[in-house]
Amino acid sequence: MYAILDIETTGGKYNEEGITEIAIYKYDGIEIRDKLVSLINPERRIQPFVEQLTGINEAMLRTAPKFHEIAKRIVELTENCTLVAHNASFDYRILHNEFKQLGFHFERPTLCTVELSKLLIPDQESYSLGKLCRKLGIPVSDRHRADGDALATLKLLKILLQKDQHKEIISKTIKIGNERDMSQKLLKILESVPKSTGIFYIYNFKKQIIYTGKGKSVYQSVNNLFLKNTDQARLIRKEMVSLAFEETGSKLIREIKYLELLQIHRPKYNIEKLKTLKSVPYSNPNMILIDKGRNLAEKSVILIENNQLTGYGFTDLNYQINNPEVLRSLITVNNFTNQFNHLLQKYLKNEMVEKIIRF
Repeated sequence: MYAILDIETTGGKYNEEGITEIAIYKYDGIEIRDKLVSLINPERRIQPFVEQLTGINEAMLRTAPKFHEIAKRIVELTENCTLVAHNASFDYRILHNEFKQLGFHFERPTLCTVELSKLLIPDQESYSLGKLCRKLGIPVSDRHRADGDALATLKLLKILLQKDQHKEIISKTIKIGNERDMSQKLLKILESVPKSTGIFYIYNFKKQIIYTGKGKSVYQSVNNLFLKNTDQARLIRKEMVSLAFEETGSKLIREIKYLELLQIHRPKYNIEKLKTLKSVPYSNPNMILIDKGRNLAEKSVILIENNQLTGYGFTDLNYQINNPEVLRSLITVNNFTNQFNHLLQKYLKNEMVEKIIRF
């Protein structure tokens, strides 16, 4: 569970800044579960340059709640969550200091979308939120306001989660408890799993992926694994510390992601053998395959260039599909082998996608 955070402050001396606005979106990897957006009376003056940048002035804050009046709500909203922010060290420091003044020790794990973007979207001219969003075609409203920047950070996180083939983001959020006793956790895990199409993967206490599965219903596939009475299923359940999943919307994206997980992580309880296959040309060497996404507003995209799978991803804007430079920044790129091309060609021979753009 993630708590996407953005804070606007008064500016001023280090560790003496006050919060003027806060936005927190609680996100479970699929949808927003809860949110808090509020102006805050910092009980101190706002620096003129900050007022000009954000548009927040002292008159707007006179009737706003003070921090201590919403502190309990912040604690409840971020409990059992990983805080996510663009330049997380800044937002976390400010929040931690506010709680410290109340005599409360506020501690949460954090993820920084600046650091993650440098890792997963390398060679960008700038990693500021505004410029990164423009590069990726992410629409931003109310820039330099907490709500607008938090929503932009949430959209960026979705792209980063998609591009994170090695699952470094998810592995950082795994909480290690009693890894040898999962009997009390199976039902709770199952309650969080969606009934839509997708993949799932299981971690052991070393944060290694030991098994991955797929299904038209992730819920049904996980439930079947929990009910199986085979030696392998019992070993998987015994070693399981955490289960993560991804909705894919498209059956084709599901198959690509599943094969990708097998190739990158080589889970020890998956018995599929990865074959070496010869390359066969597509009907057209350059294509964009468009199919359904994870929700009604979204589309999945697969880019094929020079008879090779280049990458895949999700978009909710036609601009992103029709702009090759933006599309290449959005998609997940890998050293896709001929096995992926074989999978694609076999799928296209037997199944339909919503649209094919040839170029």
